[in-house]
Amino acid sequence: MLSFLLNVLWFVLGGLVMGLGWWLAGLLCAITIVGLPWARACFVIGGFSFLPFGQEAISRRELTGQTDLGTGPLGLAGNVIWFLVAGWWLAIGHLTSALACFISIIGIPFGIQHIKLALIALAPIGLQVVPKR
Repeated sequence: MLSFLLNVLWFVLGGLVMGLGWWLAGLLCAITIVGLPWARACFVIGGFSFLPFGQEAISRRELTGQTDLGTGPLGLAGNVIWFLVAGWWLAIGHLTSALACFISIIGIPFGIQHIKLALIALAPIGLQVVPKR
């Protein structure tokens, strides 16, 4: 119940804007055929950005115990390219939103979540969104 309430407040007080930012980045990546791997990551993290409470993003390597395309050397190269092209823009958006949330005591949990999403924005390839345990 608490996660639901926090997600509703999050969505109304800024989660919508950042989620749409992620989806816009995903749409721009999807327009170019080369950007399809990044587009998938953008849409997954964008959905997470809409409703982050009660979920977490973890490495697929930790989840499955195996290395795959996104968690190996190609995933690292993809994350470097992502960081240079779009990752830092989304991270700046999340950090700006976090600063705005930290103004009030009620906004502190939302600010912390924005900081977590800013870190995810720097390297989203190879992450999977799962319910918190």
